[in-house]
Amino acid sequence: MAILRERIQSELHAAMRAHDETRKSTLRMLTAAVRNADIETRAELDDAAITAVIQKQAKQRRESIAEFERGGRQDLVAIEQSELAILQEYLPEPASREDVEAAARATIVETGAAGPRDIGKVMPLLSKQFAGRADGRLISEIVRALLAP
Repeated sequence: MAILRERIQSELHAAMRAHDETRKSTLRMLTAAVRNADIETRAELDDAAITAVIQKQAKQRRESIAEFERGGRQDLVAIEQSELAILQEYLPEPASREDVEAAARATIVETGAAGPRDIGKVMPLLSKQFAGRADGRLISEIVRALLAP
Protein backbone atom coordinates (compact mmCIF):
# COMPACT_ATOMS: atom_id res chain seq x y z
CA MET A 1 0.00 0.00 0.00
CA ALA A 2 1.25 3.48 -0.85
CA ILE A 3 2.67 5.49 2.03
CA LEU A 4 0.70 8.57 1.03
CA ARG A 5 -2.56 6.60 0.98
CA GLU A 6 -1.85 5.31 4.50
CA ARG A 7 -1.04 8.83 5.70
CA ILE A 8 -4.30 10.20 4.31
CA GLN A 9 -6.29 7.38 5.94
CA SER A 10 -4.65 7.81 9.34
CA GLU A 11 -5.15 11.58 9.27
CA LEU A 12 -8.77 11.09 8.24
CA HIS A 13 -9.30 8.90 11.30
CA ALA A 14 -7.58 11.52 13.48
CA ALA A 15 -9.82 14.26 12.04
CA MET A 16 -12.89 12.16 12.76
CA ARG A 17 -11.79 11.65 16.37
CA ALA A 18 -11.04 15.38 16.73
CA HIS A 19 -14.40 16.36 15.15
CA ASP A 20 -12.57 18.57 12.62
CA GLU A 21 -15.33 18.82 10.01
CA THR A 22 -13.37 20.73 7.35
CA ARG A 23 -10.39 18.37 7.47
CA LYS A 24 -12.66 15.32 7.60
CA SER A 25 -14.72 16.33 4.58
CA THR A 26 -11.63 17.34 2.59
CA LEU A 27 -9.85 14.06 3.31
CA ARG A 28 -12.99 12.07 2.50
CA MET A 29 -13.25 13.90 -0.82
CA LEU A 30 -9.58 13.16 -1.48
CA THR A 31 -10.01 9.49 -0.56
CA ALA A 32 -12.95 9.24 -2.97
CA ALA A 33 -10.92 10.89 -5.75
CA VAL A 34 -8.05 8.44 -5.19
CA ARG A 35 -10.47 5.50 -5.13
CA ASN A 36 -12.04 6.69 -8.40
CA ALA A 37 -8.59 6.93 -9.97
CA ASP A 38 -7.87 3.38 -8.73
CA ILE A 39 -11.02 2.18 -10.46
CA GLU A 40 -10.19 4.12 -13.62
CA THR A 41 -6.70 2.61 -13.89
CA ARG A 42 -7.85 -0.81 -12.66
CA ALA A 43 -4.90 -0.90 -10.26
CA GLU A 44 -3.94 0.56 -6.92
CA LEU A 45 -2.14 3.87 -7.38
CA ASP A 46 1.40 4.45 -6.19
CA ASP A 47 2.52 7.61 -4.38
CA ALA A 48 3.35 9.47 -7.61
CA ALA A 49 -0.11 8.83 -9.05
CA ILE A 50 -1.77 9.80 -5.76
CA THR A 51 0.24 13.03 -5.79
CA ALA A 52 -1.10 13.71 -9.30
CA VAL A 53 -4.67 13.23 -8.00
CA ILE A 54 -3.98 15.64 -5.13
CA GLN A 55 -2.56 18.19 -7.58
CA LYS A 56 -5.68 17.91 -9.70
CA GLN A 57 -7.87 18.48 -6.65
CA ALA A 58 -5.75 21.48 -5.59
CA LYS A 59 -6.02 22.95 -9.08
CA GLN A 60 -9.81 22.59 -8.93
CA ARG A 61 -9.81 24.46 -5.62
CA ARG A 62 -7.69 27.30 -7.07
CA GLU A 63 -10.06 27.62 -10.03
CA SER A 64 -13.08 27.61 -7.72
CA ILE A 65 -11.51 30.31 -5.56
CA ALA A 66 -11.00 32.52 -8.61
CA GLU A 67 -14.60 32.00 -9.76
CA PHE A 68 -16.08 32.61 -6.33
CA GLU A 69 -14.02 35.79 -5.93
CA ARG A 70 -15.36 37.04 -9.26
CA GLY A 71 -18.86 36.23 -8.06
CA GLY A 72 -18.34 38.00 -4.74
CA ARG A 73 -18.90 34.85 -2.66
CA GLN A 74 -16.35 35.32 0.12
CA ASP A 75 -18.01 32.62 2.23
CA LEU A 76 -17.29 30.01 -0.44
CA VAL A 77 -13.81 31.43 -1.06
CA ALA A 78 -12.96 30.82 2.60
CA ILE A 79 -14.16 27.21 2.43
CA GLU A 80 -12.18 26.50 -0.73
CA GLN A 81 -9.06 28.14 0.71
CA SER A 82 -9.22 25.99 3.82
CA GLU A 83 -9.61 22.86 1.67
CA LEU A 84 -6.69 23.96 -0.51
CA ALA A 85 -4.50 24.47 2.57
CA ILE A 86 -5.26 20.91 3.69
CA LEU A 87 -4.51 19.47 0.23
CA GLN A 88 -1.20 21.34 0.04
CA GLU A 89 0.00 19.51 3.15
CA TYR A 90 0.16 16.34 1.02
CA LEU A 91 1.99 17.89 -1.92
CA PRO A 92 5.79 18.08 -2.20
CA GLU A 93 7.46 21.41 -1.45
CA PRO A 94 7.09 23.63 -4.55
CA ALA A 95 10.25 24.53 -6.42
CA SER A 96 11.30 28.17 -6.40
CA ARG A 97 11.56 30.21 -9.56
CA GLU A 98 15.33 30.35 -9.08
CA ASP A 99 15.55 26.54 -8.89
CA VAL A 100 13.54 26.15 -12.08
CA GLU A 101 15.61 28.80 -13.84
CA ALA A 102 18.91 27.18 -12.82
CA ALA A 103 17.70 23.76 -13.98
CA ALA A 104 16.43 25.29 -17.23
CA ARG A 105 19.82 26.86 -17.93
CA ALA A 106 21.56 23.54 -17.27
CA THR A 107 19.10 21.63 -19.46
CA ILE A 108 19.49 24.15 -22.29
CA VAL A 109 23.27 23.67 -22.21
CA GLU A 110 22.89 19.89 -21.91
CA THR A 111 20.54 19.61 -24.90
CA GLY A 112 22.28 22.25 -27.00
CA ALA A 113 19.09 24.24 -27.42
CA ALA A 114 19.77 27.50 -29.21
CA GLY A 115 16.48 29.24 -29.86
CA PRO A 116 12.69 29.18 -29.58
CA ARG A 117 12.49 26.21 -31.97
CA ASP A 118 14.27 24.04 -29.39
CA ILE A 119 11.68 24.50 -26.65
CA GLY A 120 10.44 20.99 -27.46
CA LYS A 121 13.84 19.57 -26.48
CA VAL A 122 13.93 21.29 -23.11
CA MET A 123 10.32 21.25 -21.86
CA PRO A 124 9.83 17.47 -21.51
CA LEU A 125 13.01 17.11 -19.47
CA LEU A 126 12.13 19.97 -17.13
CA SER A 127 8.51 18.90 -16.81
CA LYS A 128 9.64 15.47 -15.72
CA GLN A 129 12.24 16.87 -13.33
CA PHE A 130 9.78 19.25 -11.65
CA ALA A 131 6.67 17.06 -11.83
CA GLY A 132 4.48 18.00 -8.91
CA ARG A 133 6.80 20.75 -7.74
CA ALA A 134 6.42 23.45 -10.41
CA ASP A 135 3.59 24.62 -12.63
CA GLY A 136 4.00 23.88 -16.34
CA ARG A 137 3.22 27.50 -17.16
CA LEU A 138 6.08 28.71 -14.98
CA ILE A 139 8.50 26.26 -16.58
CA SER A 140 7.35 27.25 -20.07
CA GLU A 141 7.63 30.95 -19.27
CA ILE A 142 11.20 30.56 -18.02
CA VAL A 143 12.29 28.40 -20.95
CA ARG A 144 10.76 30.81 -23.48
CA ALA A 145 12.53 33.74 -21.83
CA LEU A 146 15.88 31.96 -21.83
CA LEU A 147 15.54 30.82 -25.45
CA ALA A 148 14.22 34.13 -26.76
CA PRO A 149 16.28 35.57 -29.62
